Formats: sequence, structure tokens, C-alpha cells
Amino acid sequence: MRIIRYQAKNNLTGYGWVLDDKIGSIDGDIFSEFQRSEARIPLADVRILPPVQPSKIICVGRNYAAHAAEHKAEVPEVPLIFLKPPSSIIAAGDTIFLPPQSQRVEHEAELAVVIGRQGRRITPDQAHKYIFGYTIANDITARDLQFSDGQWTRGKSFDTFCPIGPWIATDFDPSDALITCHVNDEMRQMASTRDMVFTVRQLIAFASSVMTLEPGDLLLTGTPAGVSPLASGNRVKVTIEGIGTLENPVTAE
Repeated sequence: MRIIRYQAKNNLTGYGWVLDDKIGSIDGDIFSEFQRSEARIPLADVRILPPVQPSKIICVGRNYAAHAAEHKAEVPEVPLIFLKPPSSIIAAGDTIFLPPQSQRVEHEAELAVVIGRQGRRITPDQAHKYIFGYTIANDITARDLQFSDGQWTRGKSFDTFCPIGPWIATDFDPSDALITCHVNDEMRQMASTRDMVFTVRQLIAFASSVMTLEPGDLLLTGTPAGVSPLASGNRVKVTIEGIGTLENPVTAE
């Protein structure tokens, strides 16, 4: 099932489920009990919103060996995690703004895990019980600031630096799915999720050994090789086989 968060013409917002090109409303809590209505609302008639409102966004660095190599960095022995603020989130179709503080802003196409229930110290073999579904993320990064600061918070945290969506796929298999990123129809990134150094289950176990995971939290699983600069006027499109496509325009702030 594909679960979407949207704003209708009457400005009311809510969750729905997607069938072909129509939406059916959802009543209740998507993380516990809910009821679906018939899919009648044309997808073209609504504004797509970020599919979740997480308490935190946990990200993983260098989880593809080829990406670590392109930065001349070692593959970590344990997952390298960092945080992005929820204020960086935008939806599919929203604009990525290039901040004046940076001269090199890059895309990072990623698979994102949506946590479905609270958990702490989750074991890898139990991790699947805490997954609600998956969505697409673009971990936009001010690369020059990331390198000059020596730590990653500022370079990863600008407003609009975390496009996610367009929906949550609850039946997705993350073991071997193709991830691609195009900028203005030019292929920049392509890899399979099977190339991840640490699996989704291992990442959930590691992150939950540090902090409590809450329903709606996002876990970004790392980006493949091929990250490259964005420029004003670009359109960046991330596609994950089995989920869909996340597309955003880019402009200077």
C-alpha cells in the first residue's frame, strides 16, 4: 500500500492511500488503527505534503563503499550516524533553495525507512517489526561547509535540505532495489540497495542502541556514489524501484 499525506482544495490536510492516480482518505492513526475510504480523489487535485512529520531524522554516512571512495574516506567499521533537523523537510515538488553561505550544494539520493512503533535496543532479527514502510529522500548537502566545519550539522541542516516522499510504500523490499538520481535528465547516481555496507536491520539496531525510535521517525540509509553539484534552475529527480519518484526544482535563495 502507498500512504500519502496531502492537502485538499478546502485546505484540510490528512492521510490517504493511493490507488493508480486516485486517493482514498484514511481515518485514524496510520501507526496503529485506521480505516480506508474508497479512492475517489484525483491525485492531480491535491497538494502532496511530506508523508511523515518525524521527531528526528537519523542519517547514515558512507554506507556505500563507492561513495566513501569518491571522498577518499574509509568505510566505517560501525554505522556513522548524524542528524538532520525536521525543519529541513520539504515535499515532492517543493523547491530546494541554495543558501548564499555555500558555493557547492550537492544531491544525495537515499532510501528512507519510516519507523512504525517506539523502540529501544532493537535487535537486528526484530527490526522488521518496527518498520512501517519506506520512502525516498534526498540528503541535500552543502559540501564545502561540511568539509570546512569538520563536522556535518551546518552543511546538512539548511531549510529545504531534506526532500522526502512522495508517499510511504508499506510493502517495499529493501534487499535489492535500484536507486537512481537524475539532474535535468542526466544520470548522476545509480546503484542497488544491495550495495549498502550495513543493512536496514543493522542500522535500526545500531540507531536504537543510542536513542529511542518513535513512530514517524526517519532513518536515511546512505547514498551511492555519483554525488555532484546542483545549480539554480536544475530539477533533481530521485527514483527508487518499487517506490516511485521524488522530484524537486532548485533555485538560489
